[in-house]
Amino acid sequence: MTTGIARLHASPALAGPGRLGLVTNHTGVLPDLRPAAPALLEAGARLVALFGPEHGLHGTAQAGESEAARADPATGLPVYDTYRCGGERLDELLLDSGVDALVYDLQDIGARFYTYVWTMFDLMVSAARTGVRFVVADRPNPLGGLVSEGPLLDPAWASFVGRAAVPVRHGLTCGELARYLNASVVPRVAGSAADLKVIEVAGWQRAMDAEATDLPWVAPSPNMPTPATAAVYPGTCLFEGTNLSEGRGTTQPFEIVGAPYVDARFAPSLAELGLPGVHFRDLRFVPTFHKHAGRLLRGVQVHVTDREVFAPVRTAVAMLSTLRRLYPDDFGWCAADGGEGSDRRPFIDLLWGSDRLRRAVDAGDDPLPLCDPPAPPRRWAGDDVLLYP
Repeated sequence: MTTGIARLHASPALAGPGRLGLVTNHTGVLPDLRPAAPALLEAGARLVALFGPEHGLHGTAQAGESEAARADPATGLPVYDTYRCGGERLDELLLDSGVDALVYDLQDIGARFYTYVWTMFDLMVSAARTGVRFVVADRPNPLGGLVSEGPLLDPAWASFVGRAAVPVRHGLTCGELARYLNASVVPRVAGSAADLKVIEVAGWQRAMDAEATDLPWVAPSPNMPTPATAAVYPGTCLFEGTNLSEGRGTTQPFEIVGAPYVDARFAPSLAELGLPGVHFRDLRFVPTFHKHAGRLLRGVQVHVTDREVFAPVRTAVAMLSTLRRLYPDDFGWCAADGGEGSDRRPFIDLLWGSDRLRRAVDAGDDPLPLCDPPAPPRRWAGDDVLLYP
């Protein structure tokens, strides 16, 4: 298997002429784990700037944060922080960098609310407006490319955890998503499509998840330590919109959830649902930071027993509905934590892409039909672009 960045390293001319900016972080490595930026320079690429996303160039910052570094000690290149930067300010950043093309190389997770793909989208919009070429050095989707879950985002709930109509679990690579966004959304926002090129992964099959590839796992962010975390994340990330801990501040983020009010009823109630490919273990834990830091919590660990049938989004939605039924006076939602501008809407609405899930759970309705994905993406205009209908 050869990633897009490995193909670019072998042939820097794939990025086209001119000065290159690399959108990257600590996941931007070659298959032998050499950092891509110095490797590209050694290979003769005309790399002049680096651009970092949420969590920063080196991935040291927690969610909602980035790093303050202005230069990369390994290459001496200037570092431009793109997090919380958009619109005219992002256009100015691109122009100030002096790049002729941006190369995007970040490891995505395959869930709509993972922000790296929206860094990609925002930069594509700015690239279209400023005349900068955009190159995606593609990587495999660690959840595979055969399954999608959850509804398309309603544009009324667009935010940095979802800019466009994409399912919660989208089943696309970054390159496929870039083609979709460039064909359907970027022209509406920027006035024209970006000059886009995708350097595809060679050797990836859509049925392959992260562990089926021969690529080393580099944790994409501080709370995504293993492929097992990624497998549950499209569902349990929804707990960020609740008053339960989603396991941040522990060694098993997103695999465990809990709250001070959860008791011995939760795990057996979930077991009674007979959800496929998953078991729930009753546990207690104390987060060291984030929600309920320092408090003893009770909850469950999500043990995936069969990834082929496990549906993370449906599983998490069933968990939310069970919590509302068992603990109606304690379970609750929370506002966006550090949302854009003055955005204090319920964070669950931004994560889900509408208010339908929150309203269904609060009303005691069955929310599981909301998890059904849209029709599978179709080929667009005979080109290699996947579009949701």
